[in-house]
Amino acid sequence: MNVLIVKLGATGDVVRTTPLLRRLSGSVTWITAAKNGVFLDGLADNLRHFSWEARARALDIPYDLAINLEDSLEVARFLKSVRPAEICGAYADSSKRLRYTDNSKCWFDLSLISSYGRQEADGLKLLNRQTYQELIFDGLGFRFAGETYLLPEPIETELSGDVAIAADAGPIWPMKKWAYYRDLQDALENQELIVNVLPKRSSLLEHLSDVQNHRCLVSGDSLPMHFALGTRTHCVTLFTCTSPWEIYDYGVQTKIVSPLLEEFFYKRAYDERATTAISVQEVLSAVMAQLEASAPTAIRAAVK
Repeated sequence: MNVLIVKLGATGDVVRTTPLLRRLSGSVTWITAAKNGVFLDGLADNLRHFSWEARARALDIPYDLAINLEDSLEVARFLKSVRPAEICGAYADSSKRLRYTDNSKCWFDLSLISSYGRQEADGLKLLNRQTYQELIFDGLGFRFAGETYLLPEPIETELSGDVAIAADAGPIWPMKKWAYYRDLQDALENQELIVNVLPKRSSLLEHLSDVQNHRCLVSGDSLPMHFALGTRTHCVTLFTCTSPWEIYDYGVQTKIVSPLLEEFFYKRAYDERATTAISVQEVLSAVMAQLEASAPTAIRAAVK
């Protein structure tokens, strides 16, 4: 069976899609954004990948199934040249309008191209209690059973410590950036903990190493969060405007949900109240609990 996956977008979204590779048999071809190729190199013997710019190279074989997780008409039109036997996800109909298959409704009904419209889709997303993996697996007829991410080997760095802070949020979701990271850092350092604010790196594989080299990561809903989940690094994640329920915690994550989440849910503007609604004390308590959980048994016993 030949399977084509099209998932371009944000690197975190690509990483959280990799559990599918644990369930797909046969040959898998993945088309992604060029920057994400480094995360697919050598992940599985049955996997090859191409950048979106080199997508024509994927047309060398026929496909039994195409899984299209993108919501753009350009990608949907590309599937017409692929001509897979079956599609799960978005496609272009005979009038070149964007549609999605019935078996992918559980995910795309909550998306930007939802047949319900953007406002109702966001409402459905707020009510949803299934993780991203459960939604995608269900559409393909699988049952998600906690399959872990597949990640490449990191490029080792010398940055290490007790707590890593990933404060950056990016321009699309400015309300993801919590206002009190500096205060949290001061409070942790006052307890003689080694705290590092993660730097920008020339390679995302170095960034992966930075996360893995710490006992706990504090961040918003972001790529470093996915690195922590994928490397079984304990983490405390602040949800100020995106869904905490879509994230599967793999037993290592503490989620802190803003009391104002519903007001700012999936809004991409900026309001300071969204960034200040979670207190420093709440995050500090969660971090200390995660540090205790991540410590060897002997150290935990000594602390108690």
